[in-house]
Amino acid sequence: MTSVKVKLKQNDIDKIKEICAAHNYEPGELINVLHQTQEYFGYLPAEIQEVISWELNVSAAKVYGVVTFYSYFTMTPKGRYPVSVCTGTACYVRGAENVLEEIKKQLDLQVGETSDDGKYSLSCLRCVGACGLAPVVLVGDKTYGRVAPDDVKGIIDEYKDKD
Repeated sequence: MTSVKVKLKQNDIDKIKEICAAHNYEPGELINVLHQTQEYFGYLPAEIQEVISWELNVSAAKVYGVVTFYSYFTMTPKGRYPVSVCTGTACYVRGAENVLEEIKKQLDLQVGETSDDGKYSLSCLRCVGACGLAPVVLVGDKTYGRVAPDDVKGIIDEYKDKD
């Protein structure tokens, strides 16, 4: 997926300014500002990062560094049904890699990509804290445990006709 320049509307810029103001324009609140901004917009493209940089008076490089360092933050929009595969130790040992490969095949996506229709995005997580259910797949907020590659089609089919 290629990078697309995002055109921010004035009300988008106002919302970012409002979030920064709520944190007193404190540079030390950068992570909290990023969390709240991503919660609102769904992702943090460069254009949003630039406004935050300006409002908090920190370099754009610092904002970008934080966004790219923490796996929670994303610079690409997530799908309506974000699919996440836990690749922590317990899940990995119990076959998460095979589950991930089947999801990639079923959705025709690579990790980090969003489908052209905006319905699905695919990511990996390090641990979701459900090791007893390994391997674990999340679709949005719904957790699927003890997932085998043969289960993947059924999981994805639950979301095919939604919307």
